Amino acid sequence: MNFNMNQNADKNEEKEKEGKPTGLMEKIQQLGQTNVPQLSSDSNIHCLTIVGQIEGHMQLPPQNKTTKYEHVIPQLVAIEQNPKIEGLLIVLNTVGGDVEAGLAISEMLASLSKPTVSIVLGGGHSIGVPIAVSCDYSFIAGTATMTIHPVRLTGLVIGVPQTFEYLDKMQDRVVNFVTRHSKVTEEDFKELMFAKGNLTRDIGTNVVGEDAVKYGLIDGVGGVGEAIKKLNELISLKGGSKEEGMLQ
Repeated sequence: MNFNMNQNADKNEEKEKEGKPTGLMEKIQQLGQTNVPQLSSDSNIHCLTIVGQIEGHMQLPPQNKTTKYEHVIPQLVAIEQNPKIEGLLIVLNTVGGDVEAGLAISEMLASLSKPTVSIVLGGGHSIGVPIAVSCDYSFIAGTATMTIHPVRLTGLVIGVPQTFEYLDKMQDRVVNFVTRHSKVTEEDFKELMFAKGNLTRDIGTNVVGEDAVKYGLIDGVGGVGEAIKKLNELISLKGGSKEEGMLQ
């Protein structure tokens, strides 16, 4: 035992001499603390964060905080296949991003067979709205906001009628998904999307906390505690229905 401890100490000393950070130093540099709380190994809930900008087919600059869809999609497949994971908690604080990448994540979340709960903290803007409503139940913090605006194009745009038609079809995909997976009507959602005067430099609406529930976008106002409590309820209901099916 002493020999192993001495070996570890020697390795740390060697790392320090070489200028490489030790495990403790890495934690301090990356997270600002020495001890990071982890989900217990026997937890049946997996937490997935959607933060920063949702990156699509084009790589964003390194200074941008991003959620990469090529990282999220394999995780969702693994969650679906893992029998130890019974529920999924989605935590959102995103400015939005690529429409197709956001819709791909939303469709995968909506198609999971396991209970899912989302919570919007800070912001769930733009294409973050479909991700938030894709879960079985959604929460928003009282001070969190959701910006609803028309679809935009960046880069080279060809000035022909087909470009407008393409944008219109893409926008319909977002509208249809949101209205299918939440209580908001298509008329109300489009009214929020095309509103003038609410945003100083854009068309659309910035919806805050309780208003998101009032419009039917989100199911309830709450925090992490309420979200986990609801997820456990959904897991229990799913477990109960399984048992009834086996008894029959």
